[in-house]
Amino acid sequence: MTLKVARRGLIPPFIVMEVMRAANARAAAGGDVIHLEVGQPSTGAPAGVVAAAKAALDADVLGYTEALGIPALRAAIAQHHRDAYGSAVPAERVVVTIGSSGAFLLSFLAAFEPGDRVAMTAPSYPAYRNILSALGIVPVEIPAGPETRFQPTPRLLEDWLSRHGGRFDGLIVASPANPTGTMLDPAELAALAGWCEATGVRLVSDEIYHGITYGRTATTAAALSPSAIVINSFSKYFSMTGWRLGWMIVPDDLLRPVECLAQNLFISPPAISQRAAVAAFGCRAELDANVARYAANRALLLERLPQAGLDRLAPVDGAFYIYADVAHLTNDSEDYCRRMLLETGIAATPGIDFDPERGRRTLRFSFAGATADMAEAADRLERWIRR
Repeated sequence: MTLKVARRGLIPPFIVMEVMRAANARAAAGGDVIHLEVGQPSTGAPAGVVAAAKAALDADVLGYTEALGIPALRAAIAQHHRDAYGSAVPAERVVVTIGSSGAFLLSFLAAFEPGDRVAMTAPSYPAYRNILSALGIVPVEIPAGPETRFQPTPRLLEDWLSRHGGRFDGLIVASPANPTGTMLDPAELAALAGWCEATGVRLVSDEIYHGITYGRTATTAAALSPSAIVINSFSKYFSMTGWRLGWMIVPDDLLRPVECLAQNLFISPPAISQRAAVAAFGCRAELDANVARYAANRALLLERLPQAGLDRLAPVDGAFYIYADVAHLTNDSEDYCRRMLLETGIAATPGIDFDPERGRRTLRFSFAGATADMAEAADRLERWIRR
């Protein structure tokens, strides 16, 4: 007898993780690897965070916490919003989560029913579409390009609806965005927030790359819409990927549903990560030094990649990615990345992870690593492409 396998588990893989596994297998076999595939800082957590974790191990039981997070961390996040954006967010609306991934799951479950339609631009972070699909929610991917800096606009959304009909129940925006690194300016984000309020669409704002910007200032949707869900993380700017900690700013109508979901799905976020993360907000000098390194890596690759023949690049306003159009080199980005790893030791992510329709002609490079690695990768790419 064949047992049933639930369809929700048959979603596509997160391809960047598949690439990372192949890169790790190469390294384990003795091959050299330059990791440009995964959005992970090459630095560990700040010294203050590590010290706080060690102190917690010595002093605390580290048992379950409240499902919404420990009060000290929720208060610190609320203060962070006041300091960073001048936005008064009550600590009671802060929800600490198991990474931003846990926040997306909680927000999608609380805000949308099966069959609801949630819009996002393509290219975009693949977990949006895959989590929504697993939950029976319909992801609506709207192709966007350089003319809107790969970002949604009210006109783009209205034009899509006029051509295809139907409705949107939600809209996901990310600024800075993954994989393009582009940002919405304050007026653009305000226009989207206003459009969502006027049309009854729930806005979900992915702000996990806030703090990593280059000459631009990020705006939080929490300051623009009382009904928006804001999602952030300690993984990127705070350099704490493996600590699996994120947060949400939740509107009043979703706070109790999110709490009940969190209690049942997760019990609570990791206690030691929460205790340690309180100290993260006092580590600005170390964290901003990381951003300075990303800026140097960005400048290096924006100069060197065109020399290697990769000159069709999305604007890089923030985050630590370069999204490259490689249609002149391949129409199979997955095979191209496979060969790149095999022949050069460079791991990069094929664009089909972010845009299933047009991504066969694009690649994403992460520049979150060491500057020396970026320079070596540029050398290898130039030799490989021009061979």
